[in-house]
Amino acid sequence: MTNENSSGRLIAIITGVFSIAIGIIYLVLITILDARGPMAPPPLEALGLVVTALF
Repeated sequence: MTNENSSGRLIAIITGVFSIAIGIIYLVLITILDARGPMAPPPLEALGLVVTALF
């Protein structure tokens, strides 16, 4: 029973470290993306809305 408990504890520690690492990577990524400045709207060509002038 001690071996079984030790194995479960090791898996819990590894899972916790993995979860914390994902959280830190997420925060760093969001900080980098947010530091780029405000987002600009896409050009009209990207939306399929091309304005044509009829003379």
